[in-house]
Amino acid sequence: MTRKPTGGAGGPGTPATVALLAAGVPFTAHTYEHHDTATNFGEEAAAELGLSEERVFKTLVADAQGTLVVAVVPVSRRLDLKALAAAVGARKASLADPAVAERRTGYVVGGISPVGQRTALATVVDASAASFETVFVSGGRRGFDIEIAPADLVRATGAQLLPVARD
Repeated sequence: MTRKPTGGAGGPGTPATVALLAAGVPFTAHTYEHHDTATNFGEEAAAELGLSEERVFKTLVADAQGTLVVAVVPVSRRLDLKALAAAVGARKASLADPAVAERRTGYVVGGISPVGQRTALATVVDASAASFETVFVSGGRRGFDIEIAPADLVRATGAQLLPVARD
């Protein structure tokens, strides 16, 4: 199931793929054409890969009372900031400034992966991921997603699997 991330069919080598390979976590790399005019990167990934938006997950960085945390939620839903705050023991949370998210994760917005971040952040994966055999998350670049089993994503990120998405 794992493809070598050296470009071509295996996808680009990124900190995410390097971390997964080093940890022996199986994944499949999927590249697609990213369009510079796209502003909703998760919807673009789902459309380009021919997947339902419920199975493609976006990586969001939030500020929970001064502590940055990562939420991984389906593209088809929104992050429930109150649920995320409760999950990490904070009173409230808000989306982090994009420039701060980029500096702390080492990835650009639209390509932030929950795996292989520059600074390991507490991570919560929405519980809906468990209903799929595999899910898709950013591989660390726009136009590159990783297909991974939810249990492996949780293991690779040290995440909690909790309901943090809403319609």
